[in-house]
Amino acid sequence: MDTVLDLRDVTVVVDGRKILGPISWQVEDTQRWVVLGPNGGGKSTLVRVASLNVHPTEGIVEVLGHRLGRVDLRQMRSRIGWAANNLVDQLRLQLTAEEVVRCGLHGALEPWWHTYRPEDTERALLLLKQVGLDHSAGNEFANRTFGTLSSGERQRVLLARTLMAEPSVVILDEPNAGLDMAARERLVGALDNLSKDGPPWVLVTHHVEEIPSSTTHLLAIKNGQALAGGPVESTLTSSLLSDLFEVESSLVHRDGRFTATARLTS
Repeated sequence: MDTVLDLRDVTVVVDGRKILGPISWQVEDTQRWVVLGPNGGGKSTLVRVASLNVHPTEGIVEVLGHRLGRVDLRQMRSRIGWAANNLVDQLRLQLTAEEVVRCGLHGALEPWWHTYRPEDTERALLLLKQVGLDHSAGNEFANRTFGTLSSGERQRVLLARTLMAEPSVVILDEPNAGLDMAARERLVGALDNLSKDGPPWVLVTHHVEEIPSSTTHLLAIKNGQALAGGPVESTLTSSLLSDLFEVESSLVHRDGRFTATARLTS
């Protein structure tokens, strides 16, 4: 196995307040991780450090064998498939789904920023098909504008976009936020399909129901600290959930998926 993400004693301080760390975390190329925890717990900060979008205050960050501070960030970011909710707001709603995906080849927001080949368009169409947005008669998602797509369809377009540059690792920051159950399940299914022959991925969430069955490992974060980390089936327990969310929780694991209920005592 090769290590794709290696964070050692990483700390992030903002306006004099420590919001993350110290925390250490390693992701191997055969693994698929979920980062789980409450809102404000440090999940997004952690993956923004891992995706080279935020510099840590202290600690060592190595991505794909290259250490932050000793490598060209532009070159490294092209090897990381990154998607977060705020990306939706940055994209022009008049772009077609195919254009949004194709622009991912250069991490661009507009297709006129770069020159593309016919095979780039073909790859964008293939990726849309892989995430369940087929370009076929009566179902031409590729030509629909981004603004006309549902929230779930947009998130699957963004997943396809992250794959356009053939990244070595994919990092998704709460892609299921705001999705209904059907849209969530379609996105979870797309991630499971990606796991068959795609790159390793990291998924941020605060709902266990959003954990794909193909997930191999879990990192639990609260108050900027790692509470637990390891293989998902042995790490994720009712006790851990109760500690994470400070509410008595009951966890069920069936057919590779998790569900949880919580009981309020006051």
